[in-house]
Amino acid sequence: MAALEQEFTLSAVPLGAGPDGLLGVEQSDKTDHFLVTDSSRTVILYKVSDQKPLGSWSVKQGQIITCPAVCNFQTGEYIVVHDNRVLRLWTNEDVNLDKVFKATLSAEVYRIHSIQGTEPLVLFKEGAIRGLEALLAEPQQKIETVISEEEVIKWTKVFMVFRHPLLIFITEKHGNYFAYVQKLNSRVLSKYTLLLGQEEKSVIQSFTASVDRKFISLMSLNSDGCIYETLIPIHPSDDPEKNHNQRVVRSLLLRTVVSGNARNGVALTILDQDHIAVLGPPLPASKECLSIWNTKFQTLQISKELPQGTSGQLWYYGENLFMLHGKLLSVIPYKCEVSSLAGALGKLKHSQDPGTHTMPHFVNWEASQGYGVGSQNSESSKRVLRRRKIEASVQPDVPVSKQLLSAIKKDSEKHIEVELRKFLAIKRTPDFHTVIGDIVMGLLGRCKTEPSFYPRNSLMQLIQMHVLSYSLCPGLMEVALEKSDVQMLQLCLQQFPDIPEAVTCACLKLFLSIGDNTLQETNVNMESVSGYGDAVQDEKMEAQTEVLQNGFIPEEDNCDNCERELKEKPQDTKEETTSCPVIPKRAALLNAILHSAYSETFILPHLKDIPAQHITLFLQYLYFLYLKCSENATMTLPGIHPPSLSQIMDWICLLLDANFTVVVMVPEAKRLLLSLYKFVKSQICICSELNKIEVSFRELQKLNQEKNSRELYSIEVLELF
Repeated sequence: MAALEQEFTLSAVPLGAGPDGLLGVEQSDKTDHFLVTDSSRTVILYKVSDQKPLGSWSVKQGQIITCPAVCNFQTGEYIVVHDNRVLRLWTNEDVNLDKVFKATLSAEVYRIHSIQGTEPLVLFKEGAIRGLEALLAEPQQKIETVISEEEVIKWTKVFMVFRHPLLIFITEKHGNYFAYVQKLNSRVLSKYTLLLGQEEKSVIQSFTASVDRKFISLMSLNSDGCIYETLIPIHPSDDPEKNHNQRVVRSLLLRTVVSGNARNGVALTILDQDHIAVLGPPLPASKECLSIWNTKFQTLQISKELPQGTSGQLWYYGENLFMLHGKLLSVIPYKCEVSSLAGALGKLKHSQDPGTHTMPHFVNWEASQGYGVGSQNSESSKRVLRRRKIEASVQPDVPVSKQLLSAIKKDSEKHIEVELRKFLAIKRTPDFHTVIGDIVMGLLGRCKTEPSFYPRNSLMQLIQMHVLSYSLCPGLMEVALEKSDVQMLQLCLQQFPDIPEAVTCACLKLFLSIGDNTLQETNVNMESVSGYGDAVQDEKMEAQTEVLQNGFIPEEDNCDNCERELKEKPQDTKEETTSCPVIPKRAALLNAILHSAYSETFILPHLKDIPAQHITLFLQYLYFLYLKCSENATMTLPGIHPPSLSQIMDWICLLLDANFTVVVMVPEAKRLLLSLYKFVKSQICICSELNKIEVSFRELQKLNQEKNSRELYSIEVLELF
């Protein structure tokens, strides 16, 4: 028998979570502590027994967390990766992720695995695996490609087998699935092709796996609603050729556990040797359910309907199931009794105490030199070394191209361009990223000693290689600022993810102060401003007679009677709101600022140093962008990579927070501030009206839920106030 106990809510889904739900729920160093990572910027530590958060950490705006945060059980540190390559480590005492240890890796990370008994393992998108400590010792080390071209990792899991970690990951290519098994105490990587049986036309929607002493039991939930099992041997063959691409056949385990028409909201996970939990609708027209099945006797043990729907994500730790139920992260405790025929058929008279399913705790295991996975010795020295890395920011010593560096020291700009093209034409080496950094530093060093030397073309070509960052060449943007090279600054803002707030504000100050005539002669990337220019907007805004799509009426100043205002015509829109206050090239530069990552705490002091007339101009441009967003229901701007509405509103708030007492004294800003005031007042009015409508919809929903209890004929009157 199995039982699902009363669920409870751990938290509301963070606002940053996307339509696919959360990135992950991972166990921390204490039994009832869990790390919840949303699909945007935030990691929250929860204590499940108290149902409350213990800590929260976020990356900067403009950065995105790309794999779930995990806990290093050996050190108690937390680990997360943002923007695919940037790895962060922190502890409970850290508050700001900007100030914790950071390592920029040479390849994109797919997932970090961390379990008791071993150090965390990093799985890269190309299939390579590294131990965390070996990776931190040399972040820019070459990462080999394991999987073939167009092959994509779909699922991965790690186990402890005989006190050694074993990692399995599944890939997909053109509808074919492959399983890779790596034992970290050896160099043997086994590849298996998952052969399809009768289900050859179905698509795999979810994976789960368990392990015993001989086999990995890989289970898959397919689009036909059935669960299939594949047994993969743990001990590979001694013949390397046989390990390269073996074939294993899947067999049917459970038939039609969910509807075959279900495309979303399905998942499964193994609870113990004989029980699995399945998420999905049992029938085509039914709502999603959470059910527990007995695989030994092919029986359904218990099912729970989920009326608010799910995102198809299911996590299992101890005796708790974690899942998204509507907009809430819910925890459902469960109990599974020892499998028996009477229990599977629900005939047991006395329920037995369920056994606990905990992850085994192991002591140190042998080191694996090839993959950098080692024992937990010399931890204090590793911490000291890591701290020194943070303070000194020392780049790893790697060989560079002596011929090109020699040319940089003494030759002309044209000759350097020729040598650079030759260098970039050859095959890339493992130290390519570091060599590019050394080349840039060599060029910048000569720029400081020779004021007349400015190899602009070479620097632009190196930036466009997409391998540089601000921390790799910190003097590059300073030189561009001295030369007022707005095109290079725009490119750096678009390419570098780690630009300090002081430099971002220096770029903004230059973009606002440079003359229109100078900008007209400059080559600037205009992708972000295609669709709106420097003249009057389309006639839609001038001739509009109804409220804008988001309910904002620019010139209305009375919000006492919302119902009356929404029906009245707005006054003619003033010229300042119908035309772009800056020329297109300046708009493109300002859009690069809007896309840049920043921390509000660090950027506010620097915004106060910008002159009031420039702040006013920037506010006018941001207000124009908001009105441009309001032209359509999607609230988006035209063009390629335009600023988002969230970025526009965040920057309006930043500028007002930093400069309100100054801007309020500028006569030119009076009408603008009044318009912003009316906008905020209008939004409050709209929210009030929406709240009233929400109450009405709740009443209608209640009636809909009670329709089954009505007779064949009835007359009902519903009064909505």
